[in-house]
Amino acid sequence: MEYVIKEERLTAEEYIDFLKRTDLGSQYPKERFEQRIQTLVSRAAISLTARNREGSLAGVCFAITDFAYWLFLTDLGVVRECTGQGIGRALVKKALEIAGGEENIIMYTCANEKAVPFYEKIGMKKAGEDMMMYNHARWTDFTVE
Repeated sequence: MEYVIKEERLTAEEYIDFLKRTDLGSQYPKERFEQRIQTLVSRAAISLTARNREGSLAGVCFAITDFAYWLFLTDLGVVRECTGQGIGRALVKKALEIAGGEENIIMYTCANEKAVPFYEKIGMKKAGEDMMMYNHARWTDFTVE
């Protein structure tokens, strides 16, 4: 099936419904859940969706970035019935592109142990206990004087 990846703001209700159909829902604390989700969906620097031809939500990616050096994936999920179709990879690729491209941006995320194989498959490496990093930036170190 073909999916369209685009920048789109979701409502809190739509994202909560999406979470019920993914494995992402277990990462959030109960305290002030609805309020915090509302803040997330309205303020994330990058907000991407993957929808099928009928408009059904199949994947979501939220990220924060400075659009110059760093990108941090805060949420990446695909509905259970759609995993293994390249949706997660396409969302990450688009987020990295929007942030400034792999030659400029170092990408990080915190990954639970079940997600580590996916992140390794797309080229990320462990950068700590649960931190994953994708670094293809072409940087020369120097000191600003």
